Amino acid sequence: MRFLTATIAFLPFLGFGQIFIDQSDFADADDTVRMSSATDASIDFSSTGANWNWDYSGLIAESQELYEFQNLSNASALVNIIYGQFAGTDHQASYFLPNDDLPLDQLGGILPVNITDLFQFSKASSSAITSVGIAIAIDGTEIPFRSDTIEMRYEFPLMYQNTYSSRGYTKIDLNPIQDIVWVQYRTRESEVDGWGTVATPYGTFDALRVKHTITEVDSLAMEVFGAPITIPLAIPDIYIYEWLADGQLEPLLRIETSDFGGTETVSSIEFRDSFDPALVGIDEKTIEVELYPNPVINELKVVGMEPGSAFAIVDALGSIVNQGVLDVSESIQVGSLSNGAYSIVIFSGVKLAQSTFIKQ
Repeated sequence: MRFLTATIAFLPFLGFGQIFIDQSDFADADDTVRMSSATDASIDFSSTGANWNWDYSGLIAESQELYEFQNLSNASALVNIIYGQFAGTDHQASYFLPNDDLPLDQLGGILPVNITDLFQFSKASSSAITSVGIAIAIDGTEIPFRSDTIEMRYEFPLMYQNTYSSRGYTKIDLNPIQDIVWVQYRTRESEVDGWGTVATPYGTFDALRVKHTITEVDSLAMEVFGAPITIPLAIPDIYIYEWLADGQLEPLLRIETSDFGGTETVSSIEFRDSFDPALVGIDEKTIEVELYPNPVINELKVVGMEPGSAFAIVDALGSIVNQGVLDVSESIQVGSLSNGAYSIVIFSGVKLAQSTFIKQ
């Protein structure tokens, strides 16, 4: 009887094309997702509702980033003590990613050390995805800081008109490096406020729309001339609009805005995308690849990339003059190219190679 009741409860969603989102639709450790960024200050982020059609197919990618969901095996021993299998159940992380939620730029020249990276550690379960803590790389050494109150980013299953709220509290005590304590306190209010289809340059999908409202109060406690002071960090309210689809690992589209004087201003737009060699970031993972002969007349051989890898050849003006996939011979016909210098980008999964050759 309970099975029949549950089935009847889901009939409205099945009949009208609504979807629901659960843990299996998000990335896990060792997954990779490619996201493109765009700029459009006038983009419509407020329109939503039931059976809605969102058309963002005109977005133009300006840059790309490869999200690599890192396994805990890639973290230091100290980080694994805090977030690994011997940590408390709630703090056992599933993966970690670079993150910019903490306003590192506001520290300016206060610290006598260089904070090079910030990583967010996340736990994924059948009921939620949570933020369990961070690690800061100080002069190349990762130092973990576990969240005392764990923020929930997604509560599963996600369905139209669902709402949930969460809080996060993280204390970052930089002693004995410096007598500074950084406190981050966040509240998150989330609502699934729409369903329908969304179109982006990546394609058209059935989707749910989720709006997150994040209020953050950060502060620095430190000593100045022997007297303890607390410095509040001014952080505007943040609104994040996400379109989620089955099996896409990350939101198909994410629009983030900030509240300045009661007006929402678009701060970032990113969307799920395919590899574009013209947009590859210089900091993306690269591997060694051998090209021969170089200079080349007709046939360029590639060593170090698998057959089926995508390639693009770019001339000195930055135009793509040839593209395709490597065949089993791992060779590319370049006889039709004009004489001169060229760059080649080859991509397969998370492996990326960039090199140059001369056409004679």
